Amino acid sequence: MDYHTAGEPFRIVAAGLPGVLPGETVAERRAILLRPGTTAGEPRDTPVDTVRRMLCHEPRGHADMYGGFVVPPDDEGAHLGVLFWHKDGYSTACGHGTIALGVWAVDAGIVPAPDDGEAAVRIDVPSGRVTARVRRVGGRTVGAVFRNVPSAVAARGINVETSFGTAAVDVAHSGACYASLSAAALGLSVVPERYADLIRAGREIKAALAGDPSVRHPEDPRLSGVYGVIFHDELPSPVGESGPEAVHQRSVTVFADGQVDRSPCGSGTSARLALLHADGRIPTDGSVVLRHTSIVGSEFIGRVVGVDAAGAVLTEVEGDAYRTGEHRFVLDPHDGLGTGFVLR
Repeated sequence: MDYHTAGEPFRIVAAGLPGVLPGETVAERRAILLRPGTTAGEPRDTPVDTVRRMLCHEPRGHADMYGGFVVPPDDEGAHLGVLFWHKDGYSTACGHGTIALGVWAVDAGIVPAPDDGEAAVRIDVPSGRVTARVRRVGGRTVGAVFRNVPSAVAARGINVETSFGTAAVDVAHSGACYASLSAAALGLSVVPERYADLIRAGREIKAALAGDPSVRHPEDPRLSGVYGVIFHDELPSPVGESGPEAVHQRSVTVFADGQVDRSPCGSGTSARLALLHADGRIPTDGSVVLRHTSIVGSEFIGRVVGVDAAGAVLTEVEGDAYRTGEHRFVLDPHDGLGTGFVLR
């Protein structure tokens, strides 16, 4: 089943994987699928990874394709588990995918939902347990709110050298590790016309931070390493609208090896919220939200809803997901291209 959340694809594989994935938890299954000693998502050559490459690479996918394998949850407290994947391997978190999975689980009848009201879909992902609250009106799904694992600021103002100049970069952990900076700091802007430059700068920043202590997760080394680089533009706050005041930013996340998120990035929105909360711009009382616009103009609404005992913020991200297709893919044994290729 194919969905998109705010323009970013999410390809759901609910059945048909070869064999049984070993591991007692979703995090363990992801670790087993990775090459020994890696935390950044580089995969082993396995039958399961053959499926990932086939569904993600061209001609069945593209360089920015994204999806997930539905797997058993860690325990009965969740409805399902998921292994997120992209062209370079397996990620630890995915907010837009969690929203899509919640909508799919309700629309497919896997999780019962009222015609009017909300249904909570609990999902185990490699970074922990997350929830998608799926909203229904008149028997139709109209959106979902993603509750992430706690998000924490790891470092502020790390000077990073790039071919576009030097920029001060902030680091936050929000299920995945994100480096964050103003696009203007490098003379860039979050617009499609600067797409190639944003990819180049994102790759350079990720490489520069590879050995920095801030990118090491304080509790789980499997969550370490920069997953995405978030560039943001500050936009005028909307006026004359009902509801809470909003900080308005346009962002793009360059993740894995040069992939570009078409949505505002769900777990990346949590990272932005952690930084904005630390700056005193987003409080926990709901009086100010983050209106988070993507490079293609789609939007998420982000909120800080609390702070845990360790000082990490609890965040919620609201967005829409829509089904785009149902597919049956085949791999012809005589096809010389095999599982395909990636052309950036």
